[in-house]
Amino acid sequence: MSLHISAKEGEIAKIVLIAGDPLRAKHISEKMLENATLVSTTRNAFYFTGTYKGTPVTVGASGMGCPSIGIYSYELYNEYNVECIIRIGTAGGYTTDLKVYDVLNVEKAFSESTYANAAFGFKEDNIMHQGKAYEIINATAEALNIPVIKSCIHSSDVFYRHDPAVPKIANDNNCPAVEMEAFALFSNAKYLNKMAATIVTISDIIPTHEGMSAEQRERSLETMYKLALESVVEINKIV
Repeated sequence: MSLHISAKEGEIAKIVLIAGDPLRAKHISEKMLENATLVSTTRNAFYFTGTYKGTPVTVGASGMGCPSIGIYSYELYNEYNVECIIRIGTAGGYTTDLKVYDVLNVEKAFSESTYANAAFGFKEDNIMHQGKAYEIINATAEALNIPVIKSCIHSSDVFYRHDPAVPKIANDNNCPAVEMEAFALFSNAKYLNKMAATIVTISDIIPTHEGMSAEQRERSLETMYKLALESVVEINKIV
């Protein structure tokens, strides 16, 4: 057991899907995994381990923001010997070129966050995906004929801003969307020499205020879930 995850040794798979919302993790485990077992309930950040097409996989929750996913992903990598974490989340579109339900596979996360510098002394404002998971997700999407946009993203530390303009870091680096976790996940994986990827579904278009309901965010992202789980089958061949 770690400080924030109560699973016992051997109860976490080598590949983990992390959602921000614990109810999203519960939904995936109930609808898409075989023989899913609840292995951690600490702080109601549920973790379930089961199989998908015979491949062991754990699905769990990280909460919101770099500090929160930073804790969970570090403990999974460092204390449970997880080899690959794929974040499956939602993002807000900065541009009307994106549509609600578009799926993005994140190549690089840009952020104003101090997380990477404070934790590991990484001075750069951007961190790449780590390892081969990103390429495997792209190949899996092509094989399944799932449209995926390969993109950088803005990982913001704030959800509410007084200035409605697209933040400078996002504008300067052609980030079409914003979320809050990829930068910390990629930082941890870089430091620990692990694999990390982020797949997000566009849940709202910021300029037009078009978006999903909270229930839709929890239950209506099956295309992303399928892509992630099919990719797990392929990633498992190399971990």
